[in-house]
Amino acid sequence: MSTSDHPPSDLESVRERLNVVTQETRFALLQDILGHPSELPTLKELDYVNPSKSQTTIRQHLQQLVDAGIVEEVLLPEDRRRNDLPYKFYGISESGRQFLDEHKLLRAQDTLREIYDRVEKTDDIERYETAPRPER
Repeated sequence: MSTSDHPPSDLESVRERLNVVTQETRFALLQDILGHPSELPTLKELDYVNPSKSQTTIRQHLQQLVDAGIVEEVLLPEDRRRNDLPYKFYGISESGRQFLDEHKLLRAQDTLREIYDRVEKTDDIERYETAPRPER
């Protein structure tokens, strides 16, 4: 990226978004989202694959990614919800995917999927992983 490609205010915005996505915990969450079979994990699934972080910490970092426009919350329509299954999911937004692609941060997606598939999961997490997801 050269300075001639973006006006100064846009450069600051790009720098801020890069700072958000490259922070260690948030970058790990992005990798987990990209590695998830549907690219729409729940908070519980993200919590499971990040055992060293509290659910509160994960939620806070997800919110920063949402605020930056990289990640979006995706809700299952009410008529498809079941009491024992999740209805809120986290996915890379369209503009987030474009930003990550532009900055070469999507290149390892196939590897991330393979790694995610190898994670040993509890029955509860497998049930969440196979829960109905919203259309995108």
